[in-house]
Amino acid sequence: MLDALSRSFFLALAGNAALQRTMARQGMRGPARFARRFVAGQNVDEAIDTARGLAARGLLHTFNYLGEHVRNREAAEGATRAYLDTLRAVRLAGLTCSLSVKLTQLGLEIDPRLCRDNLERIVAAADARRSFIRVDMEHAAVVDATLDVALAMRAAGHAHVGVVLQSALRRTPDDLARVLESGAPVRLVKGAYKEAPDVAFPDKADVDRAFAALAERLLDAGTRAAFATHDPRMIAAVRQAAETRGLARDKLEFQMLHGVRRDLQAGLHAQGYPVRVYLPFGADWFPYFMRRLAERPANVLFVLRSLLYEQLGR
Repeated sequence: MLDALSRSFFLALAGNAALQRTMARQGMRGPARFARRFVAGQNVDEAIDTARGLAARGLLHTFNYLGEHVRNREAAEGATRAYLDTLRAVRLAGLTCSLSVKLTQLGLEIDPRLCRDNLERIVAAADARRSFIRVDMEHAAVVDATLDVALAMRAAGHAHVGVVLQSALRRTPDDLARVLESGAPVRLVKGAYKEAPDVAFPDKADVDRAFAALAERLLDAGTRAAFATHDPRMIAAVRQAAETRGLARDKLEFQMLHGVRRDLQAGLHAQGYPVRVYLPFGADWFPYFMRRLAERPANVLFVLRSLLYEQLGR
């Protein structure tokens, strides 16, 4: 009950537009600096510094410029420029660049054609810099449009474009068949959106079973798949399925969020598995931080414990 109340509280804060604007102006100072555990920085230079730290530990990275659900063309254009600037900055820094892009940030809910044109600009720039673009998956209402735009990039010859699929959605087995036919690399996640029970599995056990089944299909397909989870049971299931098929450890990839389960990240890397860390950055850090606090009580305890230690140390 307490977990449910905590989740609702932090999600309500994440959706408070006035609070978002205030925190964007203030930045990650005072108690808000603990957002840095989960947010790679307020700008691309800070995110690049975080990526360098990961690289020193042998971990891969993916950048994501925070923001979604833009309501006008100017905001979609601004997000597009931010991704283009990120590609340039990362290349100049001498790092490999992988970007995770939300299409509602590029105008999908305004005009799919506008979104496709914006994504085309990003993908073309990524091709020129030998970078990879992962089109993220959002709520169920935009799945069809997201796949249409992403797979259109593949059909146009942009081979370094991948997609994300959510095991929570009942439709995903059919979507996986379509994506595999296109040849697009897949990042499999459980899914964090609240959906109607006729659209998504309401029970965690069903989501987990779907994740394991989809993982086996991905491994059978022979493409390099990415499995994004912090759940040790799901990680163990993927590892077992890969070993049963005789797949080398470098033929799959585990992905996790920045600041979450660092112990699992280090352990998998030490065992020879590629591990990629998702690095969100940007001025819209506050809603993302609140969602991380809503997900797990342990995240809230981390912030409270840090604040307490700081006060006692003064």
